[in-house]
Amino acid sequence: MTDAIDEAIDWRGAHIDCGACIHDAMRAEGRCKLKHACVNDRYARRIDRFFTWNPALANTYVHHDHFEVRAIAAKHADVFLLPPLLDDPEETVRWNAARRLPRRLILRLRQDPHREVRIRIASLLDDAELVPMLADPDYYVRMVVARRVAPPLLSRLMDDPEVEVRRVVAQRLPAEWLLRMADDPSASVRLEAARRLAPDLLARLKADPDWRVRHEVASRLSPTLLGDLLEDTDMMVREMARARGALRPEPGEFMREMPR
Repeated sequence: MTDAIDEAIDWRGAHIDCGACIHDAMRAEGRCKLKHACVNDRYARRIDRFFTWNPALANTYVHHDHFEVRAIAAKHADVFLLPPLLDDPEETVRWNAARRLPRRLILRLRQDPHREVRIRIASLLDDAELVPMLADPDYYVRMVVARRVAPPLLSRLMDDPEVEVRRVVAQRLPAEWLLRMADDPSASVRLEAARRLAPDLLARLKADPDWRVRHEVASRLSPTLLGDLLEDTDMMVREMARARGALRPEPGEFMREMPR
């Protein structure tokens, strides 16, 4: 496979001169190739290919001036060289170092200034380690945390200002706390709560203003409690309620079937 870009320019914008490169002798051995696998190239794919072919050289490049070189070298370098990279000014470098280090060393990146780093760090942590991130200023970080943290800890996010975070909370919250989410101002959150509520608790949502919530109620509520849903203003809700209401035995039906 060849690269579509037919140029050999370094990260400073200068043309690459293989003869001036410290790795020039490697070309004859097939360990590097201009426009394809070159540590001096400005294209990350070519730098990555160079280190894939020569992982042992990564140690000497973890402090290179070009951030792409540092970031890719961090994927191959010895682990003991990586902790200083957690303070690198470039988020890609910090993340590539963090993903290979023990969790105890990367906890401080929970307060990283870059949201992408915090999102990825959250994906590596569990429960107690995630508690400080429940108050992260970025909604997507909080959403990732809500998907990973132990359900009993989700109570802190029940009133989150972002709907998408509360939806995740409603999907995972312990059942005994779900009734609070059934009163959420967002219909999408109430729907998630309705899907998990016990059938005997669904009646409180029969008059919900959103037809999707009422449809969920009609599909799971006891047929004897369908009531107004049989004449709901929404056709799909009515059809669901009537289909289930038809399963309800008529008064005296069991008596008629009893043998004399």
